[in-house]
Amino acid sequence: MNTLISVQDLSVSFRMSKTETVEAVRGVSFDIPANSTVALVGESGSGKSVSAMSIVRLLPENAILGESSRILYNGFDLLAAPIDDMRRLRGKDISVVFQEPMSSLNPVFTVGEQIAEVLRIHLKLNSRQALDRTLDLMTEVGIPNPKERLKSYPHELSGGQQQRVMIAMAIACEPKLLIADEPTTALDVTVQRQIMDLLAGLQQRQKMSILFISHDLGLVGEISDQVVVMRSGEVREAGTVQRIFTTPTDAYTQALLACRPRLDSRPRRLAVIDDIVNKRPLCTEQRVAAPINGAALIEVKNLGKDYSLKSGLFGRKVFSAVKHADFSLYKGRTLGVVGESGSGKTTIGMMLTRLTEASAGSIMFEGVDLAQLSAAQMQIYRSRIQIIFQNPYASLNPRFTVGQILIEPMRIHKIGKDDAERSQLALQLIEKVGLKREDFGKYPHEFSGGQRQRIAIARCLTMKPEIIVCDESVSALDVSVQATVLNLLLDLQDEFGLTYVFISHDLAVVKYMADEILVMSQGEVVERGSAEEIYARPQHPYTQQLLGAIPRGLAATV
Repeated sequence: MNTLISVQDLSVSFRMSKTETVEAVRGVSFDIPANSTVALVGESGSGKSVSAMSIVRLLPENAILGESSRILYNGFDLLAAPIDDMRRLRGKDISVVFQEPMSSLNPVFTVGEQIAEVLRIHLKLNSRQALDRTLDLMTEVGIPNPKERLKSYPHELSGGQQQRVMIAMAIACEPKLLIADEPTTALDVTVQRQIMDLLAGLQQRQKMSILFISHDLGLVGEISDQVVVMRSGEVREAGTVQRIFTTPTDAYTQALLACRPRLDSRPRRLAVIDDIVNKRPLCTEQRVAAPINGAALIEVKNLGKDYSLKSGLFGRKVFSAVKHADFSLYKGRTLGVVGESGSGKTTIGMMLTRLTEASAGSIMFEGVDLAQLSAAQMQIYRSRIQIIFQNPYASLNPRFTVGQILIEPMRIHKIGKDDAERSQLALQLIEKVGLKREDFGKYPHEFSGGQRQRIAIARCLTMKPEIIVCDESVSALDVSVQATVLNLLLDLQDEFGLTYVFISHDLAVVKYMADEILVMSQGEVVERGSAEEIYARPQHPYTQQLLGAIPRGLAATV
């Protein structure tokens, strides 16, 4: 098989100050054959994106390349190529699709103008030719009503449509190599499936190679021919996708495969990286649904949320984000809420905590309708219903230390007789969520994403809540960190009898965590039942569509 790109002994460091450098990648070597897909797999900080961006020379100015580093393309070294040659190559021979399309697309230009710009620069097409080719590209990547969408701005498109525009720009000049850097991470499972099918089809039609960067092994198993596993800036293992998934030889690769929740089993604890690397015995005992004991903690009836939106110059229209939702929460159990973006699942969680006001319906808690309480009356219930948000960094005050973050809510709700007692409670909670006592005086930016989420969980626990709403609280985490946080949530549930509302678009995670599941579509609950029942015998076509879109990879990840 012909080699398109050969990365040889790549080393990249970053100059942090006059005296300090940080080594991000060291001695990385791999080949990308022509007309094939190679996946770079690893956790955040593994060096996979740095390795990929080295190919197109899109590294920050403080990057330092190792003297022996070489990236060969058509017989010449890209790392030694003049910058003008690289500008001609980028977008024409080698293109990139980035993780977050909204930050990559220019908000002040229409999507049609942005695709046409690539064609004018690299193929020297005139305006008419560029417009015709842009329409063809938008049709090819599956954007609905392409003529109308030509004049749309990025913010007027959904996340999946924005990513399709990015792909159209990337394939405009029929590149030899497409670098896809986590292109589906922020997308719902059905949209993710569409994008993966689109990339696979484009590769076959255009005979291009794809360098696919991801930490989702289910996706990697479906799309890739070769896999390169990276950790801490080094290649730990490489081989065919069949060999890596069925007989991995490196302990880290085995750990990545084991950390992901499976659809065919629910062990009481998920394996984490250290379990596999240190050869600890894995948990074989299966989790069973928590029993329903006593009356419901919360009864939700006919819950709805309407928004009044501007329509035309003077008109208004009503958009129903949630319609006629009914469900119950029981002590010690987990209710999973699944659906695509815009289905209303986050709105449900926000109404439960009264961070969003309901337009209709009731939320009965111990005979009191929370939806009817004033802000002052609701204050006494806020400590009993807490929420963990998706992005812990955005929800933690960057100017507060961990200690201040934990003490502030206790002071507001008059928990503890003084700050000395509150500090002791905070230290206990820091250790409870797996952090160290010395983290008390550190700031959020000094922690990893998983550690920040632990801080957010500890902040919830300061209130000694009975119900915690987890709103996509593990979706931004690597699989190994995700497994650690899920284990922590289950341990806390067992210890304190917590009730969870677990909101996510990751169906494998929801199946692992939930006792009962609500499936939401366009603001309505279309199906509900036990986790096992929903996954084994889905009744509604939408539920069947969601489950059919789950990336299963090879048998090792199912």
